[in-house]
Amino acid sequence: MPISLRTLTLSSLAAAALAATAACAPTTGPGSGPMVESTAFNAADFAWSGVNGTGSVNGRIDYAQNGTRYTCTGSVALTPVTPYTRARFRNLYGSTEKAALPESVVRARTVPDPNADYRSYVRSSTCADNRFQFSGLPAGEWFIIAPVSAGGEERVVMMQRVRTRDGARVDVTL
Repeated sequence: MPISLRTLTLSSLAAAALAATAACAPTTGPGSGPMVESTAFNAADFAWSGVNGTGSVNGRIDYAQNGTRYTCTGSVALTPVTPYTRARFRNLYGSTEKAALPESVVRARTVPDPNADYRSYVRSSTCADNRFQFSGLPAGEWFIIAPVSAGGEERVVMMQRVRTRDGARVDVTL
């Protein structure tokens, strides 16, 4: 029995749809569910951030709440984005992109593995005149953390995720 061109076309479309659907399915490991990225502290996940690069971040603080302008207080931190820090910052800030929360709220939240010491991978910069800068950065994603205050108001901790590229400067306003 001859097969029509229409039957071949419909069969081809069905096969293509099935293949596309299968490509979107979650990958499963030896267990019965999708593989989940480990959020445990792993020093190897931070290794990329210790390499010297040619990227930089120029930042400034321009934050106001209820008509009150805030200024930076102390140092600004630059933390590498890893599975561990992503999970940690999601818990602390409720976001992995951008947040501004009272310091007491951030300190009251708990994180898994609170004793994991990743401080040696965090870069620090002095914030002067509401400006800060990081240079010599490798390409990658980072969390900027900047504490700000206004007179007698409670300190606010600002967080923003940025991506650096070799040879490029990222300008960011918090």
